[in-house]
Amino acid sequence: MARGFNYRIGIDIGGTFTDIVFLADDGTLYTRKVPTTVDDYGRGIIEGVAEVFRQTGITSADIEEVLHATTVASNAILELAGACTGLITTRGFRDVLELRTLRMPRLYDIGWEKPPPLVPRYLRLEVNERVDAYGAVEQVLEHAEVATVVDRLVAEGVEAIAVCLINSFVNPTHEQIIGEVIAERAPNVLYCLSVDVLPEIKEYERTSTTVINAYLLPAVARYLRHLESELARLGIKTPLLMMQSNGGLTPADQAARYPCNIIESGPVGGVVGGHALSCKLALDSVITFDMGGTTAKASLLENGQFSRAIDYSVGGGIMIGSRLLTGAGYRLRVPAIDLAEVGAGGGSLIWLDAGGAMQVGPRSAGADPGPVCYGRGGAQPTVTDANVVLGYLNPTHLIGGELAIDAELSRHALQDLVATPLGIDLAHAAHGAHQIAAANMIRAIKAVSSERGRDPRDYTLFAFGGNGPLFAATMAQALGMTRILVPPSPGLFSAFGILYAEVEHHYAQTLRRTLYDANPADLETAWKTLEEKARTQLDRDGFPTEQQRLRRAANMHYKGQIFELSIPLADGPIDCTAMAEAFGEEHLRTYGHRAGSEEPVELVNVELIGQGVPEHPRIPERLQITAAEPVHDERTAYFGTEVGWLDIPVFGRDDLTDIIDGPAIIEEYDATCLVPPGTQASIDAHGNIVLQLDRSIS
Repeated sequence: MARGFNYRIGIDIGGTFTDIVFLADDGTLYTRKVPTTVDDYGRGIIEGVAEVFRQTGITSADIEEVLHATTVASNAILELAGACTGLITTRGFRDVLELRTLRMPRLYDIGWEKPPPLVPRYLRLEVNERVDAYGAVEQVLEHAEVATVVDRLVAEGVEAIAVCLINSFVNPTHEQIIGEVIAERAPNVLYCLSVDVLPEIKEYERTSTTVINAYLLPAVARYLRHLESELARLGIKTPLLMMQSNGGLTPADQAARYPCNIIESGPVGGVVGGHALSCKLALDSVITFDMGGTTAKASLLENGQFSRAIDYSVGGGIMIGSRLLTGAGYRLRVPAIDLAEVGAGGGSLIWLDAGGAMQVGPRSAGADPGPVCYGRGGAQPTVTDANVVLGYLNPTHLIGGELAIDAELSRHALQDLVATPLGIDLAHAAHGAHQIAAANMIRAIKAVSSERGRDPRDYTLFAFGGNGPLFAATMAQALGMTRILVPPSPGLFSAFGILYAEVEHHYAQTLRRTLYDANPADLETAWKTLEEKARTQLDRDGFPTEQQRLRRAANMHYKGQIFELSIPLADGPIDCTAMAEAFGEEHLRTYGHRAGSEEPVELVNVELIGQGVPEHPRIPERLQITAAEPVHDERTAYFGTEVGWLDIPVFGRDDLTDIIDGPAIIEEYDATCLVPPGTQASIDAHGNIVLQLDRSIS
């Protein structure tokens, strides 16, 4: 029984499975993978945690911290299931939310329609007020008018109110007055002000972000309250920290106030974990690849840093083409780890289009009913069914025997609905589906590499997720990549990666200045103001001054541009010339060119990241993964028309005491790693599977 240590729990909800990881002070790791309970996400979490308690003897008294990534916020937007929300804005700006920008996700699709605004027009109300671009009040806001507007929204039954006035980022007084009136006249209605959510220039982005935050307030608050009460019922009363889209943690109460920061919390855990391990292994160039049951995600790690986007769209579906084509969803301007995502996972459906061509995804069988081989009523074959037919996946069970697999169901579904209509044999159909799924996911890798001027052949592919190690070699061969790393517990690595994260808060404030005539003292004052906010929050989080780390950044562009780049700044006195040079270098790196020295660089926003650094490392130096049952097996697998069917060995990770030559399969509790012909597999000193590919066969 596992007693005598403190444990931290990492929880990640995916589209098909919910992953739970227990990590002890001494590095002992216990894992649990349970089906996602879509009707009540918390139920699956509680059942999984309780099961680990029963199996290991760990008790609630041993739990030090619970860290969580959730899809509750993103699903509320995808399903348009958020709160009935009202918007109060300056007269003349009622339709900013609907006019949006001219970004088009599909250039030649004249039938594409913008998604409906999260706030319908009758709930978007105006007030007579005006603040100019320098913060001077041109028209005073009347208290009586605000009261009338608030009463009207309350009469319409709104659950939340977003407030976004023109130029409030330079003078917040009028927004603050509206907040006071809402609190006074509608104390049960949740509200948020743009000056609290996003005090930055750009009216559409600020309005959209504030509305999204208000739209999510009730749903996220209910979910977190329910989860905390259920954890308390198990006796767990330690802090609940939420993973943010930016890769940092935040207390649950902060997540409830600013749910816009946790919308993409699920996918980033694996990137954070990949970043930590790449630093430990001294790898400067890494592409992380995470394939689960519903989607696959890729991200770029360079020079010990992950890439962050300063804004992105949510709720517009999965973009499977170029990431340069945006605008399908709702604009959200908050920092987030930069990910490319495609609709391809183990549960992705295999289907024939109107022209009779085979397609894979983006629709998914999800957790219920799941792939046909699960025997839960699924009828349409999926990528998992194809891999069962090919012999890549265990034909009798997955998840250490907890999930029964019926290979005959997969064969019949794929034969009847794909192979027979196409007039090809079953193995050819299954292998074709595997190759199409790999081709779809290669788009995500190209989006973060070759589309940004990076050659993927110069990078190590870091593969995880329940299906990542199964497809990694196929994709690497197509891209000419030669090295793949598969970490321990790859199928639960996103949940494990959350345990690497640190408490982190991001702040920004618009301060437009051309750098050649900017006063460094003014810039220093602006950053000092943000630092005070960060220290106040970190004090509230329980971090003493010596455990607080503050990092400055500047959001800049060439004067006249409408898009910015965020540039980290070195510690020390402000040097405007050095800031302009750093921007020029990043512009060259990102876009392939830079302007001459005579072109003025304009500072748009000052930015600050406040981190709470734990007293002791969050991850022990060595991990002790609970021993798995030995795997010594053999099965027949198909590798395309040129190679055909081969009898290949099946190993467990612990069996890799020496280098093995493919073809082979490495089978674990939570994932399966395919080692195709022409590939070598071994284990490094940190327990990672290392796949070395022969570039000549790619």
